[in-house]
Amino acid sequence: MKREFKFKNGKKLEVRTIYGIGKNYAKHAAEFGGGIPEEPIIFIKPPVSYIENGGVIKLPAMSNNVHHEVELVVVIGKDCANIPASSAREYIAGYAVGIDVTMRDIQFKAKEKGEPWAVAKGFYSSAPISEVIPAEEFGEEIPNFELILKVNNEIIQNSSTKFMERSVATLIEYLSKIFTLEEGDCIFTGTPEGVGRIQSGDKIYAELSGFVTLNVIAE
Repeated sequence: MKREFKFKNGKKLEVRTIYGIGKNYAKHAAEFGGGIPEEPIIFIKPPVSYIENGGVIKLPAMSNNVHHEVELVVVIGKDCANIPASSAREYIAGYAVGIDVTMRDIQFKAKEKGEPWAVAKGFYSSAPISEVIPAEEFGEEIPNFELILKVNNEIIQNSSTKFMERSVATLIEYLSKIFTLEEGDCIFTGTPEGVGRIQSGDKIYAELSGFVTLNVIAE
């Protein structure tokens, strides 16, 4: 099955590697009793984790504590390797809002054992992503966005990307030096405080305030 980002201007781009950034907001790191790491924490979700607006999050039977994490998602528009932060904007195709759905209990067990987070973070339907706002709408700037997440119409997360510890440009520089970013890759840039449990039947709404929205259901 081919999975594609859908842009607000009608463009489409095949979903490739989904990179995630851990602990990129100080208040979220503090929620779990930690600080900001010296180096970015990177994890990867496969394309099969992607679902679009209106999709369904399939809650895995193996977990009793699945969490939502609202995030700015940056979609890469062309291949880049070893680029400086000052050139990062040239490689951005657009911006979206996403939910990093996480099996928190499975993640905690992995952390205790020093194991990877692939199962906790990369399962089917764990990466809902909205339509993509074309980067050219913002000129040569990489903008900040207000992030909102509601569960059953109640605001649970509400913050701004201006509070990220590492900027979008810094993250692109870092990832491009290790992996080489390619057209269709995307970056979940970290979540602010307020993460919480999702239960079957929950209606989840996420927004880059004033720009794009995402609606999904958990079951």
